[in-house]
Amino acid sequence: MELTKRQERIVEIVKQEGPISGRQIADKLSLIRATLRPDLTLLTMTGILEARPRVGYFYSGKNQTNLIAKTLQKIKVGDVKSVPVVIGKNATVYDAAVTMFLKDVGTIFVVKDGGYLEGVISRKDLLKTAIGGTDLNKMPISVVMTRMPNLITTTPDESIIFAAQKLMTREVDALPVVRSVTSETGDEELEIVGRFTKTTIARLFVEISEAK
Repeated sequence: MELTKRQERIVEIVKQEGPISGRQIADKLSLIRATLRPDLTLLTMTGILEARPRVGYFYSGKNQTNLIAKTLQKIKVGDVKSVPVVIGKNATVYDAAVTMFLKDVGTIFVVKDGGYLEGVISRKDLLKTAIGGTDLNKMPISVVMTRMPNLITTTPDESIIFAAQKLMTREVDALPVVRSVTSETGDEELEIVGRFTKTTIARLFVEISEAK
C-alpha cells in the first residue's frame, strides 16, 4: 500500500506529537477536519495509526513492511489458487506438450481414474524428453512425469508463505492444490482442487502494492 504525501505527513505529525486529536492535526495542515477524515480512516484501518476516544490518534509503531507481512500471513492458498490444468495418465508426452501450449502454462497435473492426482509434468520435463529424440507420440506421459514420493503439494488451508517456501526450496514453478479424500474403493487419494504458482505470488504482490 502506497501512502499519499498528505497521509505520510499525518503519520509524521502523529509520531512526533501523539496522542493528538484530529482537529489538532487538521490545524497543523491548515485543513478542515472533514477533509482529513478519509485519510485518518484509512490509516487507522490499516493499523498504522490507532485512535482512542477522548485521547486522540497515536502511532502504532507498525511500518508498512510489517503490515504487508501480516497481510500475507493471513492469506491462505485457497484464497488465491487458480484453476488446475490436468491430463489423463494414459496420455502421451505429445498430448501433454499440446495441452501445455494451448493452455499457456508451464506445469500440468496428471490424474488417474476418478480425477485423483497421479503426477506432475513440467515444461522442463518435456524439453528434456524432446532433446532425446524420442517419438513423443508413442511415449506415455507416465514415463516422464514426477510422482510420489517426489511430488510436492499444498492444501487450501496452508499459508501462502509456506507454499511459496515449497516453490523455492524445490525449485518448481507450480504446486497442485489438493485435499485428501476417500475413494469408492476405500483408498486415501488426493483430489486436485487448484494450482498455486510463482505467477500467483507475483500477482498477489502487485495487488497488495497497488491497494489504496
